[in-house]
Amino acid sequence: MYIEKKKTKKGIKYYLAHSFREGNKIHKIRKLLGTDLNKGVLEERIKKAEQLIKEEIEKYQIIQDPLEKELTKEEIAFVERLQKENNFKIYHLSEKQWELFSKIFTYNTNAIEGSELTNTEVNQIIEKDKWPKEKSKEDIAETYGVDEAIKLIRGTKEHLSLDLLKEIHKIVFKNSKSFAGEFRQKGQEAVVMSSSGKIVHEGAPQSRVIGLLDNLVKWYEEHKSKYPPLVLAAVVHNQFENIHPFADGNGRIGRIILNNILIKHNLPPINIELRNRLEYYNTLQEYEKSKNIRPTIEFLLKEYRATKKELNKNKA
Repeated sequence: MYIEKKKTKKGIKYYLAHSFREGNKIHKIRKLLGTDLNKGVLEERIKKAEQLIKEEIEKYQIIQDPLEKELTKEEIAFVERLQKENNFKIYHLSEKQWELFSKIFTYNTNAIEGSELTNTEVNQIIEKDKWPKEKSKEDIAETYGVDEAIKLIRGTKEHLSLDLLKEIHKIVFKNSKSFAGEFRQKGQEAVVMSSSGKIVHEGAPQSRVIGLLDNLVKWYEEHKSKYPPLVLAAVVHNQFENIHPFADGNGRIGRIILNNILIKHNLPPINIELRNRLEYYNTLQEYEKSKNIRPTIEFLLKEYRATKKELNKNKA
């Protein structure tokens, strides 16, 4: 890190700057320290700015090697034990079960993001092409979109790529958002607010989105045969949400890609229920703050049990 000075009419402005490489691109972060600062104040502000820059860089770094860094051998064993205890294993869904999964997943994943359609209305749209009266056309369009995206991940051989992410986004939002299938453009930053107006999540700076996604794809390719699929799916999902590459729709795309990774490893899909969204958000926050993936894995196994129970009602 280094000091930059800029002469202005009001005096000399001081910045703390840091350049770093991400993929094939050099990024630069600058923090304004103030104008015409004396030595003592400057040193104090440099310390604070250094911490802010480090936090910004580390916030979006993916797990480079879970086994050696964030996840110990004992933690990998913990995941494998949990999977065994929860009977998390390969099993094939019948066509009827896939139809049911798509309906319950579509209802819940859209409802988590604010869709006002009921479960019954979602079923009628998908089964009978029957549109409910006085309901948002966007909600209806996104019901068709998520159902179509589930069909896509069942058929594609691709695990994870930037093109796949854009394709899924385009399918889900092609009739509801003008930017369907496009990552955030220059000047578009992502901030998620709570109902009370509090910032609960800031996506990666737009300039870093492509580099971070490239790194995530590279990490997955290097580790997809090394770690339990549940770890792979959880890391990819959480890191995708952390980056927030689209202007909107990141939650739904993240949950779809999570299931794509599971089924590519011949494991069953998981539905995250609307009633459990606060617990779900808490696991995302825990990962964002400390890169702790355990809460996500435990939560997904809990949702797996509920999904399996629901799908087993329709084995035929």
